[in-house]
Amino acid sequence: MKLTSPADMTVSKQMSPLPLAMISPNYDVLVVGGGPAGVVAAVQTARAGARTLLIEKSGLLGGTTTLGGVNFPGLFHAWGRQVIAGIGWEWVTTTMREAGDALPDFARWREGRHWRMQILVNAPVHAAVADQLIQDAGADLLLHTMIASVENVDERWQIAACGKEGLRSIRAEVLVDCTGDANLVGLAGFPLHRNPGLQPGTLVMRTGGYDMDQLDLDALEQAFVDSVARGDMLRSDFQAATRPVSAFLHNRGGNSIHVPGIDASTSEGKTRAERLARAALLRIVRFFRSRPGLEQFKIEWCAPECGIRETTTIDGETRITRDDYATGRVWPDSLCHSFYPIDLHAIAGKGGIDTRYLEEGTFPTIPLGALLPKGSRRLIVAGRCASGDQEANSAFRVQASAMAMGQVAGAAAALAAGTGRELRELPLAEIRTLLRQHQAIVPAAITTR
Repeated sequence: MKLTSPADMTVSKQMSPLPLAMISPNYDVLVVGGGPAGVVAAVQTARAGARTLLIEKSGLLGGTTTLGGVNFPGLFHAWGRQVIAGIGWEWVTTTMREAGDALPDFARWREGRHWRMQILVNAPVHAAVADQLIQDAGADLLLHTMIASVENVDERWQIAACGKEGLRSIRAEVLVDCTGDANLVGLAGFPLHRNPGLQPGTLVMRTGGYDMDQLDLDALEQAFVDSVARGDMLRSDFQAATRPVSAFLHNRGGNSIHVPGIDASTSEGKTRAERLARAALLRIVRFFRSRPGLEQFKIEWCAPECGIRETTTIDGETRITRDDYATGRVWPDSLCHSFYPIDLHAIAGKGGIDTRYLEEGTFPTIPLGALLPKGSRRLIVAGRCASGDQEANSAFRVQASAMAMGQVAGAAAALAAGTGRELRELPLAEIRTLLRQHQAIVPAAITTR
């Protein structure tokens, strides 16, 4: 394996014809999960010279951005300053350029809430750009594939992957778990943490067929209260804490419902989440179409999957607490930033979101130790399953932060692959140097808060 500089490694304007897929049984790095963290991790490892395979369970890359309909990744900027860049930023800005869309004016951050600094990406184009990034970096890709087993044999990882044709065996020196649910970590036998109350999911949708000016919103709010009392609707069917029906209709659906009581870390749990989400959608359709002015109400589009906020996290070498996050703590091994308010969605199904904004000038960081499962070797995670308490995790689980963690995990994996070095033994200066070579923003290396 030879480490290389990124130099002019940007997405090519013309995609060369794809060769016939020939997946090798041996890789330096295996990345599992093709969401914001996994795509960036795989591009980073491959650009750094590691022979890389990315495995994704669905038919397209992008994760929650494309499958969950949350096509507004953020936050790359904090208090008017960019804190996350690198491969994730390249992916997003390439999407915007290819789609002919404009970025927000990040200098106007004082004019509204945090969501105004999120970037609305065209989801199909975003998935296509991810394909091209992976191809141009030289990584291999397997879609429609899941992991059946993980075993460490003679200091190498032996993985059974299940595709349409059955099981295949793959060996890799380093594993990068970007599943969001720490599936590899769990299959490898390392402990996971699950909070007693998990945040609800959301089925993102777009609605139409009505004119807001023609609706009696007060009557609709009362009709909803009555429907919940009768058991025809659930309070969680509309997310907002106050005037939930009005908020849903004003937003034309969007990220406006809750699906509580789910644990999507297993196939059974994910199945339950999808069925409950679609049942909520059907209740919403029936409720609105029976109301004056909403006879033509319709679902114009909904996400292919119910979006999941929280499942399991790893028991990491470092556990990020709310206070760590909210005070902008910098560890000796902090390698990337995160930025988002603490964002706890109602757990009890009563609606509402507990949003706690950071104090101006706070720049949270993510340490390498939060990505390393205790007791593991040559195994690293990135994304929402990183080690942190529920409040901290509710903030750093978002897409831009997942991209930043993915680049850290990819850089560390590339440096460890082919050298026999354990991830914990890598000099931090080497990781920081590689990240900066690939345009990532790295926190200043200080040892105190």
